[in-house]
Amino acid sequence: MSEQDKSTGLSALFRLWRTLFAFPAWEYWPLWLSAVPIVGMYLWFAIRARHLFFFSNVNPAIPLGGAFGESKNDILKLLPPHVKPATAWIPRSLSFEEALQRIAAAKVAFPVIAKPDIGERGFLVNKIETPEALRTHLHSYAADFIVQEFLEAPIEAAVMFCRLPGGPFSLLSVCLKEFLTVRGDGHSTVRQLLQSSDRARRQLERLEREQPQLLDARPEAGQTIVVEPVGNHARGTKFVDACSLIDSSMTKAFETLCRQIPGVYFGRFDLKCSSIEALKRAEGKVMELNGVLADPAHVFDPSCGAHKAYREYYRQWRSLYEIYRIQRSLGVAPTPHREGLRQLVNYFQYKKRATTPKQRL
Repeated sequence: MSEQDKSTGLSALFRLWRTLFAFPAWEYWPLWLSAVPIVGMYLWFAIRARHLFFFSNVNPAIPLGGAFGESKNDILKLLPPHVKPATAWIPRSLSFEEALQRIAAAKVAFPVIAKPDIGERGFLVNKIETPEALRTHLHSYAADFIVQEFLEAPIEAAVMFCRLPGGPFSLLSVCLKEFLTVRGDGHSTVRQLLQSSDRARRQLERLEREQPQLLDARPEAGQTIVVEPVGNHARGTKFVDACSLIDSSMTKAFETLCRQIPGVYFGRFDLKCSSIEALKRAEGKVMELNGVLADPAHVFDPSCGAHKAYREYYRQWRSLYEIYRIQRSLGVAPTPHREGLRQLVNYFQYKKRATTPKQRL
C-alpha cells in the first residue's frame, strides 16, 4: 500500500470518527451510517428468499406491502370507520374552491394537518391554521394531499404489530411521543429557551425559516408553548420507549382491531388517544397505518443504544421473512422484480417532482 493510499484511508477513518463524535446518541446517527446494518439484515433475508421484494406479499392489500410509494388515503380506506379521523383527499388537479368544498364535506375544521398522499418521515407535513395558509401550502408542491382534522387528544403513540397468517398476533413496539415544547420564564424568547436543550437546538435552523415570529415570542413565566405540533422525530419530538405497556389485554385489543383490516399482517399505527388506558384498549384515532418498512419507533428513545436498536430491527426483518414464507406457501406471491423496480423509480421521481413549486390552484 502506498503512502498516499494510507493517508487516504486514515483521512476516511478520521472523518468517520468525527461524524460519530458529532452524533454521540444512536438516535442522531446520520441515516447513511445507521442504515448500513439494517440494509445488511434486509439483504440476508432477501438472499434466503431469492427475491428483492420478498416483503411485498406480507401486506397484499397495500402495494409493495407499504414499503414506499403507497397512498395514505387508500390505506386509510382499509381501516374501520371508528378509528379514522375526518380526512379529505385533495388531488392536485382540484381548484382551491373545490378543495375547500371537499374539506367541508368531510367535516374537517381548521386547524388541519396537511400531508402528501405519498410520503414518509414527515415529508411536507404541516399543521395549517387558516384556509389562506392552506392555499399557500398546496400551491407550493406538485403533489396530491390529504387534509386531516388536527386531533387534540393528549397522547400520541406508535404501535407496531405482527400477525402470522392463521397464527398468533403480537405487539413488537410501543412508543409515546413528547412534543418539542418550551416553558416560559417571563423574560427569555422562545429562541433562547430552545438553545438550552440539545434536542431543541437541532431544530433552530429549520424554525428560523418556518416560524421566525414564534422564536421571537416571550412566553410568560410558567407558560408552556408547543413549538412543533407534528410528532416526528426529525422535527424534535422525543420518542419514549413504552413497550412496558404491552400485556395480554393490550395485545388482545389491538388484535381485534387488526383483524378488521384484511390483507394487512404487519405494520405500525400512528394514533392519538385520550389516555394511556384508552391506548391499551386500542381506542383512539389512527392518523396513519405504516407498512413493512416502518421503524419500531421505540428504538429512538434516547436511552436506547445501537445494540438494542439493531436487535429490534433484526426481529422486524425476521418477522417479515416468516410472514413471507407463510404467504408463499398459501400461494400469495411477492411483486415481480420488474414491477417492484418500476415502482421504486417512480417513487424517487415523484419525490423530486413533488418538492418543485407549482402554481396549480
